[in-house]
Amino acid sequence: MHAQETTFSKLVQGEQQFQVPLYQRTYSWQRDELRQLWDDVQELVEDRQEGGPGSGHFLGSVVLAPERVVAGGMQRWLVVDGQQRMTTLMLAFTALRDHHRDRGSVKKAARINDLILVNTYQDGYDSYRLLPTQADREAYTACVDSLPKAGGAGNVGAAYRFFVAALADGAESGGEAWVDAVESVLGDCLSIVAITAAEGDNVYRIFESINNTGVGLSQSDLLRNYLFMCLPSRGEDVYRKRWLPMQELLGPARLELLVWLDLVVGGNSRARQSEIYRDQKKRLEPLSGDEAALEAEIARFSRRADRLMRILEPERESEPGLRAVLERLSRWGGQTHYPLALHLLDLVDEGRTTASEAADALAFAESYMVRRLFAGLSTTGSNRVFMELPKELDKDGSPAEAVRRFLSRPRTGARVRPGDAAVRDAIRTRPFYKTGRSNQRFQILRRLEESYGSSEPVDYDKAPLTVEHVLPQSPAQQWFDLLAEEAADGESPQEIHNLLVHTLGNLTLSGENARLSNHPFHRKQELLDSSALRMNQEIAAQERWGRREILARAEELADRAVGLWPGPLDGVVQSDDEWAGWRELREILLAVPAGTWTSYGELAALIGTSAIAVGNHMAAKTGLHCAYRVLTADGRIAGGFRWTDDRHSGDPKVVLEAEGVPFDENGRASKAHRLSSADLAVLVGKELPEETPAVSTAGQTVGEDAGTRFDTLLRANQTPEVVEGVLAALRFWEEQGGYQVFGKANETSCFPTVDAGGPGSPRALWPIGIYPVTGTAEVVFQYLKRRPPFDDEPLRRALMERFNAIDGIDLAEAKLDLRPSFPLEVFAAHAEEIRSVLEWFIHEVALAEARRPIDGDAPAVF
Repeated sequence: MHAQETTFSKLVQGEQQFQVPLYQRTYSWQRDELRQLWDDVQELVEDRQEGGPGSGHFLGSVVLAPERVVAGGMQRWLVVDGQQRMTTLMLAFTALRDHHRDRGSVKKAARINDLILVNTYQDGYDSYRLLPTQADREAYTACVDSLPKAGGAGNVGAAYRFFVAALADGAESGGEAWVDAVESVLGDCLSIVAITAAEGDNVYRIFESINNTGVGLSQSDLLRNYLFMCLPSRGEDVYRKRWLPMQELLGPARLELLVWLDLVVGGNSRARQSEIYRDQKKRLEPLSGDEAALEAEIARFSRRADRLMRILEPERESEPGLRAVLERLSRWGGQTHYPLALHLLDLVDEGRTTASEAADALAFAESYMVRRLFAGLSTTGSNRVFMELPKELDKDGSPAEAVRRFLSRPRTGARVRPGDAAVRDAIRTRPFYKTGRSNQRFQILRRLEESYGSSEPVDYDKAPLTVEHVLPQSPAQQWFDLLAEEAADGESPQEIHNLLVHTLGNLTLSGENARLSNHPFHRKQELLDSSALRMNQEIAAQERWGRREILARAEELADRAVGLWPGPLDGVVQSDDEWAGWRELREILLAVPAGTWTSYGELAALIGTSAIAVGNHMAAKTGLHCAYRVLTADGRIAGGFRWTDDRHSGDPKVVLEAEGVPFDENGRASKAHRLSSADLAVLVGKELPEETPAVSTAGQTVGEDAGTRFDTLLRANQTPEVVEGVLAALRFWEEQGGYQVFGKANETSCFPTVDAGGPGSPRALWPIGIYPVTGTAEVVFQYLKRRPPFDDEPLRRALMERFNAIDGIDLAEAKLDLRPSFPLEVFAAHAEEIRSVLEWFIHEVALAEARRPIDGDAPAVF
């Protein structure tokens, strides 16, 4: 075998093909992995544009085995390992090529196409530089060949759409110079070690060896080994007194975090967690001959370990004010604030600032994150901002003012800190319930409640509170009658509901979620009035709950919000001529898969405006991609539709049909292919509250009270035939070794569940969620794609095909990453076929368990 460091563009240049063999799994990278790669790419782009040293980033290794030389002298290689990285980069270059095409840069597009993506003088499959496994080929070649189904469902299509959207977003602020820098980074700055097998090497054995190695040394392990190699005479004593206690206090993952943070706080704002050892070793090498100096470094690590624990477990902090803000940031989640917090604790412990000043500084950081969430701004780049902050604290003046000043600078992108007017507008209009993560939404409502200063504060650690809609998500007719009283000319109660239901003014915290349900307001008043929360008592004091009351409460909460979370310094409020919702609209449109459509109303509900406003904006905007996938509420092409990009022409219905959207004889698109606002939120990576079953012991029915509610709701809302069909299927499931768990939402759903993964790490798997009131069963591909064995795309497709073989079920292929549904009537009309699919699901889980390697065994891939 031969190993050589190279770059991607050099690896794939020339007439050659990289073929993924049959024994490799399908392409599996999802948004998290794509985002991590893209963050690394953006850092390298920034380095190049700021005139930095232009250092590369190690992406990993690729193991190749030579195959035969085909006609025309083309060399074919088997990709033994590394296909995920190679496929991802090929899709990134495909999106980059298409970006150039859309902007008329024909030569740039042709260069990428001919030098990276295809073998120009080869035919058929030989023309592709990368040839994925059979399961991925159709989706991949659709992207490379720019076919109508490019960017459809599945991981390949999702990755292509991710890069299309990322390039469009970056080009908007960075221009074509930024795009050119991205191309240079992707091709020339991502370092790859190409390991080439020799003729006669057993590539199957190579693959087995690579995927069955023991646990490797971590970055902190390598650093420890280096340090104590340099401490020949004092090493044992230093290890026992300093390193071992620190290692036991933190544990492996936190120790790795500490040595990375040490680099960042020390001024290396470009430090990457994957390269900790290299950077720390470079920093410490000048001290390698001085044991006393190295011991001092380890002692400094130890002191910072105690400070890191105060960040991770704020109850360790003795100063009440500082502890309170550390607790809020801990509940907010993530590691964004860690570099700033660690440096502030350094300053406090060293007597260079006060605990009160540190608390104020962290409060300004908290304000930055909360205000950006209110405005719906992306979190991309925020980590970089906070990695740069420690350097600002070393300047003269107050640390708190330094943080506020730094985060107030009038710049674009990640440093935009919305002013008071923008926050107030967002609170009135944006769908807060669909913004940020669930714990972040909860913490904002908690902080607002605490601002009332109740004499009997709520114990949030004991009270099982959740976010509750006062105006229900699925209201009864009485609610629509109420909203109709406030409807303007041409405005429907449903439109008013869509605009208001998810805004902050309509949300509260409650432990009575199931009891509140979608009852009329007078019933909710009784429950809210008995609540210990002041915000609920104020809602209960209203005579009615419609648009006027929701907007008035939004104004009141906005007053509290701008006081709790201070804005940027006077004179440096960011000016932005375009409403953030329109930028969000462009992102959403680029995320819509080929073969699906959505409506103006669904888009409006997600970005916080009206369907009419969305339609008017799209009609007036040029260069808006994928606008033809937006139809009227009943699935028709909007009257007066015109193309807003240069990629398409003619009848939009013909284009949609080519992508896989069926139309009926009346010109209406299939409802099975329609994306709801919840679907759209998933596609752009917005976290919505998920109703999922709890982990439990196999064979056990979870939540007897919930089970009773499910049964009651099912009998009250469905026909006796449907009830018996559903219950018979659930009994059959239990006979096969499964069990039932139930959701906690107002409509108590049921999840037929089976445990997998073995005693050490059980995984709960469920094929469907059954909703007794709405009368639907959702096939939960969205969750299955993250859970073995159904993280393998062909297996999810097989599940979809088995359901679609049943008369009455039509799951759109383009919804393979979502939660398509079918009516519960199918359980009554086709009970035997439903049971067959459920039995197949359990069989596949059991089969995967039988193949799962026991510790120390080789993976069963052949």
